[in-house]
Amino acid sequence: MKTLDGENLKKLFISGANNLYNHYPEVDQLNVFPVPDGDTGMNMNLTMTSGVKEIQNRNDDDIYSIASSFSKGLLTGARGNSGVITSQIFHGFADGLKGLKSASIKQLIDAFVMAKVVAYKAVMKPVEGTILTVIRESSEALKENERNIKSIEELFEYLLQEAKSSLNRTPDLLPVLKEVGVVDSGGAGLAIIIEGMCKAAKGEFVERNSNLDETNTLTSVLGQGQYAGAKLSEDEEGYGYCTQFLLRLGNPDEGKKPFIEKKFQNYLSSHGKSVVLVRDDDIVKVHVHTLQPGQMLNFAQNYGEFVSITIENMSEEHENISHGDKATDMAANIERNRTKKEEDSTPLKPYGIVAVSSGEGLDEMFKELGADVIVSGGQTMNPSTEDFLNAIKKAHAENVFIFPNNSNIVMAASQACEVHGLDGINARVIPSKTIPQGITSIMSFNPEADPEDNFEDMKAALSAVRCGSVTYAIKDTDIDGIHITKDYYMAMKDDKTIVTCLKDKKEALVELLKSLLEGEDGLMVTLYAGEDIKADECESLSVELGELFPKHDIECRYGGQPVYSFLVGVEE
Repeated sequence: MKTLDGENLKKLFISGANNLYNHYPEVDQLNVFPVPDGDTGMNMNLTMTSGVKEIQNRNDDDIYSIASSFSKGLLTGARGNSGVITSQIFHGFADGLKGLKSASIKQLIDAFVMAKVVAYKAVMKPVEGTILTVIRESSEALKENERNIKSIEELFEYLLQEAKSSLNRTPDLLPVLKEVGVVDSGGAGLAIIIEGMCKAAKGEFVERNSNLDETNTLTSVLGQGQYAGAKLSEDEEGYGYCTQFLLRLGNPDEGKKPFIEKKFQNYLSSHGKSVVLVRDDDIVKVHVHTLQPGQMLNFAQNYGEFVSITIENMSEEHENISHGDKATDMAANIERNRTKKEEDSTPLKPYGIVAVSSGEGLDEMFKELGADVIVSGGQTMNPSTEDFLNAIKKAHAENVFIFPNNSNIVMAASQACEVHGLDGINARVIPSKTIPQGITSIMSFNPEADPEDNFEDMKAALSAVRCGSVTYAIKDTDIDGIHITKDYYMAMKDDKTIVTCLKDKKEALVELLKSLLEGEDGLMVTLYAGEDIKADECESLSVELGELFPKHDIECRYGGQPVYSFLVGVEE
C-alpha cells in the first residue's frame, strides 16, 4: 500500500487493540514493585477498547474522521497514567492527519511525530525510560528513515522494530528498571499495540482471543524477559508560582497585538520554567512556573482576554504534589469533547466534592466528611476519565473538588476537569495520592470559605500526613537489599519504600509503625483496616498498638478496602 484510508486505519486500530487485549495479562503480571497493582496492561487495554467502541460501527473512508473518533473514545475511556498517555499519543496522531481523507507514507510518518509531541506535552516533567521514550525514539527514527520507506507495510515494520529497540533500552534510562533487570510495561504496551497495527497492515489482522487463560502464546514484543512499569513522575520541585491561563486571542480592532507563537513562547521561557503552550484556533492554553505571575499576565493580555486564570504558590508544596494534570493538552480536547450541560431546574450549589474510594468503611467515612459523589476505584481498578466526567455532572455544583486518592488516578481525574465543557462549573483536582492524604485533606474543607482558599488549604493539607501501607507480595524478588517472598506481607512507606517483608501482616504493621514513628513523640496515627481484617478486631488492635507505642495516639478504623490489609496515616 502507498496510501492509507479511513477504512484501513480502522482495521489497524482494532487489530492493535486486539493484540493488546490478548497480551495485557503479561504486562500486568510484570511490575517493578511486587505489589498487586500491576494494572498497566489492563488500563491501556480498557483505554484502547473505549477507542474501538467509537469506531466499531463507522464506515468512513475519511482517515481523519476515523482517527479523531478513535481519539475521542480513548480520551473518555482513559484509565491510569498509562491510559492517559496512550490517549494523548493517539490524539496527537489524529491531529497530524487533520483535514486528510487518506494519508501518504510521509503524512503518516508526520502524524506519528505529532503523536510524540502531544504525548510529551501531556506530562509536566517527562521521565525518560517510559512509554514516552518509546513513542519519541520510534517516531524520530521513522522520520529519519523516511526516504527508505516505500510502502505502508514497511512503515509499520520499521516503527515496530524501533519501538522494540527503544523498549529494550529503557533500563539504561531509569535506575529502578536497571536494578530489577526489567523494561517499562507502558512502553511494552505501546509496542504491542504497534505490533497489532503492523500485522493488520500486512494482511494478518489480529482477532481477540476469547480464552486468554487457555493460551500460552507470548507476544514477540516481550520475549522471555521480565517487564515492569515505571512510574510516570509528574512531580516537580516548587518554583515560585504555578501560573496557568486560558487566553482567547483578540485582533487589532480590539487593540490586541498579532499572536506569534514562537515569540510568545520565548518570552515565557525567558521569565519562567516548565513552560507548556498549546494553541487551538483562537484559544491559547499556557502553563508556566514563574516568580512574577503578574508580569506574565500583563504580557499575555496584550494578545487577548483571559477565559480563566489559576495561580498556585508552590514554595511550600513541592514534595509529593503531582502537577502532571496541569499540562494536558486541554485546548484541543475541550473543543472536541464539549458536552451540553444537563438540564436541571435546580440551581448549582456552591460546592461539590468527589472522592475515589474502595471499601464500605472508607466510602462511609468520605460521605461523613461531606463527599457528594463516591467514584468506586483504587488500586488495580482505576476509574476512567468518563467516570470522572459523570461524577462532575452528578455533583451539580459551581466548584467541584476531586480527590483521586491514588497516584495512578490523578491524571485521569485531571483530564476530566480539563475537558468537561460544563458551563458555570469549575472542577479541580486535589492531587491526593493515598486514602489517608485524601481524608486529611477533605477535613480542611470549609463551606464558608471562597473556592481559592479552599483549594489552597486542601492542597496544603496533603503534605501534613505521612503515609504507609501493608499489602501482600505477588512474587519473589529483591529490592533495595530487602528479600521479598511471594504471599508474605510487605510494609511500605509512601507506597514505594519497602521497610520489611514478613509472613504475618500484623508484625509487618508493627515494623512499619516503628519506621514511621522513630524518634518522635505525640503523633496521631490512624489505621484503616482492609477487608481481610474483621471489623470487630479494630478496637482491640488500637489497644494493642497503643501499648506498644504509648507516646502516640493510635486509632484503628475499619475501611474494608481490598488489596491493602492496612493503610496508615501519621500526623503531628
